[in-house]
Amino acid sequence: MARVELRNLCKTYPGGVQAVRDVSLTVEDGEFVVLVGPSGCGKSTTLRMIAGLEEADSGDILIGDRVVNDVAPKDRDIAMVFQNYALYPHMTVYKNMAFGLMLRKYPRAEIDRRVREAAEILGISELLDRRPKALSGGQRQRVAVGRAIVRQPKVFLFDEPLSNLDAKLRVQMRAEISKLHQRLGATMVYVTHDQVEAMTMGDRIVVMLDGVIQQVAPPLELYRRPVNRFVAGFIGSPPMNMIPGRLEPEGEGLAFTNGDIRLAVPPEKGARLQGLSGRPVVLGLRPEHLRAGVPGQGRPGAVIHAVVEVVEPMGSEINLYLNAKGVVLNARVHLDREPDVNAPYALDADMGAAHFFDADTGNTLV
Repeated sequence: MARVELRNLCKTYPGGVQAVRDVSLTVEDGEFVVLVGPSGCGKSTTLRMIAGLEEADSGDILIGDRVVNDVAPKDRDIAMVFQNYALYPHMTVYKNMAFGLMLRKYPRAEIDRRVREAAEILGISELLDRRPKALSGGQRQRVAVGRAIVRQPKVFLFDEPLSNLDAKLRVQMRAEISKLHQRLGATMVYVTHDQVEAMTMGDRIVVMLDGVIQQVAPPLELYRRPVNRFVAGFIGSPPMNMIPGRLEPEGEGLAFTNGDIRLAVPPEKGARLQGLSGRPVVLGLRPEHLRAGVPGQGRPGAVIHAVVEVVEPMGSEINLYLNAKGVVLNARVHLDREPDVNAPYALDADMGAAHFFDADTGNTLV
């Protein structure tokens, strides 16, 4: 296996579209790194440049200690798994998995050993004589992964491999790929637009927007300490509530205000926000930090009064979408009974878990 290093990578398409802007990133040997972001953020272009399917305008790509900018894709010692499986329909599963090794003129016994080992790892040994049309979506994806495994490459590249699967299969395949990484100890770079996939699979997550890396961090650090408003809003489902407002003096401390919403800022956060009184800010509260309250009760300086607009029962919890005089909120609560739509509702805000963002730059203040 090998580390992957990107140094100041740039890519601009005809028409002046900057897909990747000065991206620098190191993926350590044996690490599972996920590139995530909205459509058009540059994540797939970055992956394709690592694979050699796109040429970088500037910057360096290193696999191991070798700069591979001018190395053909077949000579980079990588294996790529695509979204559409890319299986040969006229070949059996066995031949699909063996084909790359056959082209490289590996000995027949070595090919057979590698194919059967990969099939055993992926639980598809009984499918080796079938053709792709006789396979389910999940089975086809396993074959595509198996074709990559038999290569025994230095680096595995995954380009949204689960996008064509149904929800249940996606969950299953997420676990399969994670177990595969643990078993092989391989270097893996995985691209997805699904932040749930990113959070559950990656050792580290790279969040991208408009061709620029916003933050690189382990999943929980990304969730708990986002560097800006975009990362905070993109990571988490349902997304973080973003409430525009301003900071005002309150006694010896500060309060966040927006119309009828007035929430006391905890002293430990207020100390880091001193000097920002009167400035517009954005308050970020995750849905689980808005708890079910009781109208007229609750902790002083922590209650938001709203009206229920949508109720989404999720089994062990309920997602509520509410309106607090024009401020749209979502809350994840644990209740025995669903609240009524259009009923008044009180939310108890956990301000100790709140985030504050600069209204102009979007950067995290605290």
